[in-house]
Amino acid sequence: MRILVTGVTGRLGQLVARRLLESGHELIGIDRRPWDDAPAGIEMHSVDLRKRAAEDVFRKSHPQVVVHMATVTHLIERSEERYRINLGGTRVVFENARACGAEHVIFVGRHTYYGAAADSPLYHKEEEPPMAMTAFPELADLVAADLYACTALWRYPELCTTVLRMVYTLGPTGQGTLATFIRGPHVPTVLGFDPLFHFMHEEDVAAAICLSIERRIRGVYNVSGPQPVPLSVLIRATGRTQVPLPELLFRAALGRFGLPRLPPGALTHIKFPIVVDSAAFRAATGFQHQIDEAGAMGEYRDAFPAL
Repeated sequence: MRILVTGVTGRLGQLVARRLLESGHELIGIDRRPWDDAPAGIEMHSVDLRKRAAEDVFRKSHPQVVVHMATVTHLIERSEERYRINLGGTRVVFENARACGAEHVIFVGRHTYYGAAADSPLYHKEEEPPMAMTAFPELADLVAADLYACTALWRYPELCTTVLRMVYTLGPTGQGTLATFIRGPHVPTVLGFDPLFHFMHEEDVAAAICLSIERRIRGVYNVSGPQPVPLSVLIRATGRTQVPLPELLFRAALGRFGLPRLPPGALTHIKFPIVVDSAAFRAATGFQHQIDEAGAMGEYRDAFPAL
């Protein structure tokens, strides 16, 4: 099949692209950033998704499948440009995919869509509404992009639309929100709270995305691998030192003293868990993770030792 991957230059995008190439697919990659050592089998286009040049790529390449991974997930600051990229870029991808006759579009979203709160269910199911914006407004653009992708299920019935809500990724590339949060030798936590963190190895994330193409599933699916673990266990297993702080001091210390910088809304994600039920995805695809939670934490620890 001819498959177009947006955001292909990102670490996860590269993993997905390499897997698809190994499976014999034709690959077209779109990203504003160059991929200088991209495999010879990938037709690369360094263009902005929202520009006419990207529309031309869709029209000329006629992809059968589009995998949309070009969303900005860093939460250091909320900006109008980020909103345009995440929501505007998602809208353009679906419009271009439909116009060029694509058959299948996969939107790669995040499980943070559900939000973290004291009264949240332990396991979130796909039909639950997004509560992330109530306490964490910096996630509004990602939630809006997810909701827009969901509307394609009824607006574009001729398209097979797949919305994947992936848990955090962890592995030797060190990419992703969770990997960034625990990067330093000291990881702050809120005194009295030890939430479960749901994550999976980045290779398993790439495998799940590729399996969605192979099985051609339609609908909204939570995607997870091994069982979640308490934040304290995650910190210890990756070789870091936990720094429990009273909530007021936690807020004041973020971004200082070598601690990670986070927006105010992120505090709820350090206090309360976001754990998803991925039974529907496993039933639809037969997906089984290959690397357990201990393996993912160990590979991250070895790649990024705490100094």
